[in-house]
Amino acid sequence: MSLILQLKDAQIAAMRAKDKLRLGTIRMAMAQVKQIEIDERRELSESDVLSLLTKMVKQRKDAASQFTEAGRDDLASTELAEIEILNSFLPQALTADEVKNLIEQAVSETGAAGMQDMGKLMAWLKPKAAGRADMGKISGLIKARLTA
Repeated sequence: MSLILQLKDAQIAAMRAKDKLRLGTIRMAMAQVKQIEIDERRELSESDVLSLLTKMVKQRKDAASQFTEAGRDDLASTELAEIEILNSFLPQALTADEVKNLIEQAVSETGAAGMQDMGKLMAWLKPKAAGRADMGKISGLIKARLTA
């Protein structure tokens, strides 16, 4: 089942359960999807929706840390609850070992030898790790691997 259909089904279930937080979070995600579809005049693919949800989780983590620093634990807890809801739609995250194995596989398949091959590696890894791992951290691991 596509991610958009999962979101729509979850929205209906949240309405029936009268779960205001879950319903609000799902509606917010659906609104983001619709906004992008209208702005760009195209239907979003699975990977587009996946990256959108990942971006939303990242924004919520940032907001939660800022609220915690400001002493607003009530708002931070709301953000953390929204993160949990959004994470329920994302695929299982890759473990550190799985990321290292993917990087090694990418290096062997692309024949990467140095930093000039960074783009090749990222292009190979992005479809396999998008939404399942932080691409910024993967980039750092690739740099460490290529300079070693």
